[in-house]
Amino acid sequence: MKEPYILLVEDELHIARGLVFNLEQEGYRVIHVTSGEQALEQAPWHRCLMVILDLMLPGIGGLDVCRRIRDLDPRLPVLILTAMGKEQNRIAGLEAGADDYLTKPFSLTEFLLRVRGMVNRSRWYRDISGDAQGFRFGDNCVYLHQRRATTAQGNLDLTDLEVRMLRIFLENEGKILSREELLASVWGLSPDTETRTLDNFIVRLRKYFEATPGHPRHFLTIRGRGYKFCRNGTAVSGDA
Repeated sequence: MKEPYILLVEDELHIARGLVFNLEQEGYRVIHVTSGEQALEQAPWHRCLMVILDLMLPGIGGLDVCRRIRDLDPRLPVLILTAMGKEQNRIAGLEAGADDYLTKPFSLTEFLLRVRGMVNRSRWYRDISGDAQGFRFGDNCVYLHQRRATTAQGNLDLTDLEVRMLRIFLENEGKILSREELLASVWGLSPDTETRTLDNFIVRLRKYFEATPGHPRHFLTIRGRGYKFCRNGTAVSGDA
């Protein structure tokens, strides 16, 4: 069986060599490919701990690769590493499904810290231990520390972004959270950012945790104001 590895998708060889060297010094096994096509050929990425993905690639671009990864594996952590540092580029990367976004040039220390955090979370999926009491609502139980949940549809492994979003909702039960608060707290985006990322994320949470996603009772939309989490499943007028 293939040992756990990090998939590096980077076409600039001088950058790739440095990243591979430093990752291997940290004890990681690295598979390096230079195109989006080669990255997708690795599917279904068994034992892959995370993907480090450049955006400007020959052939299939990084955003399309990220979307394909998300279609095939909603849980595989993806770190975009790119010279495209404008806010709209970052938004596009997050909307494509990336878990994190780091621009070149970057601090090697920060890069390795981000990789370590994402790899640890990926490993937690495979080695969940302990019987810590979870947060229960409806037919669901969420274990934030273990990055997992049980639902009527089965067991879920949670991504970092899902954990961040759920933590904010659970810690603010019954409180209306504005779009601006959520965009800033979860994605670090400015309040005036125009993006469908948040709306798409709410749809995802409803698909996971609502008995009838089209008529939510836990993750509610308060029209013109934001979103609210109701543990006891209280429906309100104006929810969607």
